[in-house]
Amino acid sequence: MAQTGRGAAFALLSGVLTAAVGVNGVSAAESWPSQVAARYKLYFNGLEVGTYQFGSRFDGKGYEAESEATVSALFGAFKWNGSITSHGAIQKSAPRPAAYRMSYRGKKREVSVSLGFDKGKVSSVQLVPNKPPSPESVPLLAEHYVGVFDPMTAILAISHPEPKNPCNRRIPIFDGKARFDLAMSYKGQERLKEKDASGQPRELVVCRVKYQPVAGHKPKDFVDPWIDYDRIEIALRPVPSAGLFVPYRITIPTTIGNAEMTADRIDITSGDQEQIALRQE
Repeated sequence: MAQTGRGAAFALLSGVLTAAVGVNGVSAAESWPSQVAARYKLYFNGLEVGTYQFGSRFDGKGYEAESEATVSALFGAFKWNGSITSHGAIQKSAPRPAAYRMSYRGKKREVSVSLGFDKGKVSSVQLVPNKPPSPESVPLLAEHYVGVFDPMTAILAISHPEPKNPCNRRIPIFDGKARFDLAMSYKGQERLKEKDASGQPRELVVCRVKYQPVAGHKPKDFVDPWIDYDRIEIALRPVPSAGLFVPYRITIPTTIGNAEMTADRIDITSGDQEQIALRQE
């Protein structure tokens, strides 16, 4: 898989699964839960290949989030472990990232990315290994570091969607190497089955997501790519009693089958300390 393909998929997955998307009409501080703990299962071509764990905390002024993914496929021939941390503040009803770190380890190498933010722009970038950009890459300019989110904070930026369409968003992201947009649009709704009655609506809002490269990428990687960047889908579940939508499923089509993350369990502690448990069937 090309480096851009790996970065695109991982950035999208990490961004989506960190999110708790606020329902319109609730202030930013009120709509953020004090705590979220979630476990997702990873599938490829219908076979379970790993897990994704996510946790977040909000103290009324700022947020902290962390996640960890483990993948093992082809009878152990392919192994991958990754972790992400991010923290920042809430200003003017939107998340403002302060710091981000992503690291992952495969069988043959380790990679890490650390980002610092200051006054609404990227202030520092640390990459390990720190290789110079390819001459084939679209150059990153000063403007590409302004007004962007790291992958963990990205979906928090849609905490106040349009009243009737939480999918109506374009999210600008910088992941340490590439600047890209996630262009979201409404696709439809889907009935959900759950293991234990949660008291929450069982209709998923399904969003189309297009990964749109801006800079830092190699154009050739998007000529007949193995990932279908135009047909990614995110399914959000409304949780009105907590004033949230939560990511429930993400599907990434590829030329060799679908990669999918599906919620196994999500535990939410709302701002007023109500406990909400969502369980997959």
